Amino acid sequence: MQSEAFSELFPLFSAGNPETLEWLLSIADEHAYPPSRAVLMEDAWGNAVYFIVSGWVKVRRLSGQDAATLAILGQGDFFGEMAILDESPRSTDVIALSQVKLVSVSAQRFIQTLFKDSQLHHRMLQLMVRRLRQTNLRLQMRNRPPAVQLARTLVTLAENYGEKTQKGTQIYNIDFKDLADVTDIGIEETRKIMEKLVAKGWLTIDAPHEAMYLTNLRQLSHLAGHMG
Repeated sequence: MQSEAFSELFPLFSAGNPETLEWLLSIADEHAYPPSRAVLMEDAWGNAVYFIVSGWVKVRRLSGQDAATLAILGQGDFFGEMAILDESPRSTDVIALSQVKLVSVSAQRFIQTLFKDSQLHHRMLQLMVRRLRQTNLRLQMRNRPPAVQLARTLVTLAENYGEKTQKGTQIYNIDFKDLADVTDIGIEETRKIMEKLVAKGWLTIDAPHEAMYLTNLRQLSHLAGHMG
């Protein structure tokens, strides 16, 4: 991938030095994973940062035989940075939801890159603060009605990773269990709310093509912003 296309795809590198980015790409590794394949295993020592070139993944935490999805990530995002920065074992694993293409950079090289480029270092801090704010917002939403919480999840996924089409804003057709986990509501509540949203015409699901279309993003955004 050319450095210009890479910086356009990944907001992290939008303010980076072109020379630093070219060097980073020259030492990066490319990966491809099929759906349901584990990309990173829990408790593995952090040895790389992964950048999502295409596809969708879920970050989950295991507890015995149970697994809870913590986040859904799509094209243009990255993961694996926390285990590198605090030099500790990963507390989560990452599973491919769809066909996924990734680019990875080793821990040592990534840290070198941050030290070489102050703008990149600053941008990295900004994105981590943004993630922390999103986590805080998710906690604040826990006392909101389930429909408001789920609308917030859908709108956030659309804003971060959605692709505008004639059918609406397209995201991956995420399993109801995963949607329930990341929204912190029950799976049956999720199922009923999704059925109502489909009935209202606010979203459509194209299961054969693994797509979900937010056909009325304005109304969903209004619902997501309702705090009463």
